[in-house]
Amino acid sequence: MKLSSGTIRLIIPALSLAVLLAAVFYMQPRAMSYTGLNLLFNLAVPIALATVAQMLIIAVNDLDLSMGTFVSFCACVTATFLQASPAIGILIFLCAIAVYAAMGIIIHLRELPSIVVTLGMSFIWGGLAVLILPAPGGEAPGWVRWVMTSRPPFVPMAIVASVIIAVVTHFLIMRSSFGVLIRGVGGNFRSVERAGWSVIRIRAGAYALAGFFAVLSGIALVGLTTSADANIALRYTLLSIAGVILGGGEFVGGKVSPIGAVIGALTLTLAGSFLSFMRISPDWQIGAQGAILIVVLALRLFLNRLEKREKNR
Repeated sequence: MKLSSGTIRLIIPALSLAVLLAAVFYMQPRAMSYTGLNLLFNLAVPIALATVAQMLIIAVNDLDLSMGTFVSFCACVTATFLQASPAIGILIFLCAIAVYAAMGIIIHLRELPSIVVTLGMSFIWGGLAVLILPAPGGEAPGWVRWVMTSRPPFVPMAIVASVIIAVVTHFLIMRSSFGVLIRGVGGNFRSVERAGWSVIRIRAGAYALAGFFAVLSGIALVGLTTSADANIALRYTLLSIAGVILGGGEFVGGKVSPIGAVIGALTLTLAGSFLSFMRISPDWQIGAQGAILIVVLALRLFLNRLEKREKNR
């Protein structure tokens, strides 16, 4: 039985999550419970949302190095303005999403490297976050806290929400006409342009949608932590990139997998949560996440070479 590249793109991240979960249950059987799974995947939702946001940027052949600081900025807005003055908080979020759309337009029109523009924006988002919340504090809005800490039957909220995110983004990116256009711009934007579509509008839409998911990530994060600070999500930049690649995405060609990206985020969350659960140093947590990424990429490269060898026969 021959496996297509799309199937491999989905099977490998699912297999890596299953193997890691089996290892966790073997080493700590008490984790095989509602409470244990809730602890292991506690931060999965904000990481999954940030990963989806990064995936949208990668889908158009760009890279967002401001993701972590932007999510931190959104968390600070959530814990202050959204809690005290919801209308002002929503307005700030709408302006931030508009800035993201403008970034996509500027990068395309001026032919600027996305990593340079987004790196510069990371300092702006970080500075704004400090201005809003100079010291750790703030408070999560009641409704956000209620949503993120609710306890659905049988399966923890983090897993339920991750499944919903995966399904929604799959239909949005892989089944909708807009998703096809986003991936088309990543694959060959000149062909999309010759077909009569506005590449600028598509890129602006992709960036705006990424900003929207990043805003949701910041809101969800505050719902779990109950407060915020300007550095609360700095690691999300690397985690989101790793989640996309771990989930089968590639840096070029518009090749992404929404379901795989969410699974990749779950895998990285599980690795970090389990090592924290075992009281292991955060330095080792970063190393473990990197090791998982290297092993999965090596396996994917090996299977892709086997597929090409079969085609050449």
